[in-house]
Amino acid sequence: MGLFTKRKRRPSRRAEAKALKHKAGLEAKLVARNDRKSRRAEARTQRKVAKAQISALQAEEKASLKVAAKAERELFSASQVKKYLGVARVLIPVLAPLAYRAATFVRAQLDTRKAQQLGIGLDQLGEFGGHGAKLQARIANAEAALGKVSAQDGKDKGETQKFVTATQSRLESLATAVQTAEQMPAPRRRAVHASISDELSTVEADVLARLGVR
Repeated sequence: MGLFTKRKRRPSRRAEAKALKHKAGLEAKLVARNDRKSRRAEARTQRKVAKAQISALQAEEKASLKVAAKAERELFSASQVKKYLGVARVLIPVLAPLAYRAATFVRAQLDTRKAQQLGIGLDQLGEFGGHGAKLQARIANAEAALGKVSAQDGKDKGETQKFVTATQSRLESLATAVQTAEQMPAPRRRAVHASISDELSTVEADVLARLGVR
C-alpha cells in the first residue's frame, strides 16, 4: 500500500508545480498588463495637464491683450485727456520760454553757419534762398567788388567804366539764370548751376584782377 501511495503523490506534485507555474505566468502577464494600462493612463493624464496649461496660458495672453487694448483706448478717454490738459496748463508756462530760447539759439547757429557757407553777412541771409542761394550770394559779392572797381580813380577811367557796365550786365544775366533754374527738374538745374558757377568764376577773376588781387 505504501508503494502505491507514493506513486500517486508524484504526479500530484508535478501537477501542482505546473499549476503554480501557470498561475505565476498569469499573474506576471496581469501585472505587466496593469503596468501598461497604468503608464498609458499616466501619459493621458500628462497630456491633459499639458493641454490645460496651454489653454490657461492662451487665455491669460488673450486677457492681457484685451487689458492692453483697453488701456490704449482709455489713454485718450475724456477723463485722461482732461487730466493731460490739466498737466499741460501747469507745465506750458514753465517750458514754453525754455523751448523758445532753445529754438532761437539753434536757429541762430544754423543761420550763422549758412551765412558762413554763402560767404555773406548774417544780416544778408534773408536776401538769398532756394537751391541757388550760394550762387546768388556769389553774384552779390561780385557786384559789391565791381562797385569798388567803379570807384577807382585812374587814367583809364573810361575803359574801367566800360568793364564795369559789361560785367554788371553779365552778373544780371547770371542772376536771371539762377532764378530761372529754380523751376527746373533737379538734374537739369544742377547742370545749369554748374555752368553758371563756371561763368561766375571767370567774372570773379576779372573783377579781382581789376582790384589788383591775383
